[in-house]
Amino acid sequence: MTNREKLKKLLRDIFLLGEADFSWNLRQDDVLSWDSLGTVSLAVGVQEVFGYHFTPEEAMSVKSFQDVVALLEKNGVPLGE
Repeated sequence: MTNREKLKKLLRDIFLLGEADFSWNLRQDDVLSWDSLGTVSLAVGVQEVFGYHFTPEEAMSVKSFQDVVALLEKNGVPLGE
């Protein structure tokens, strides 16, 4: 499984999204289950799966799935296409 596939699975599991509901273009406002607990779950999940620890500032700055991708890639986690 590629890192991008792992991230997609993580996002779908945390935010309870079906395959048809998932898009890399989703923003926090588009995902009903993305609240403060969702943000914490995302940070914990990223650390467990990728070993990268979001700072509190980074966690609060993430407002879309693309933000997660950009943050991980900026910090050395290759996600590719």
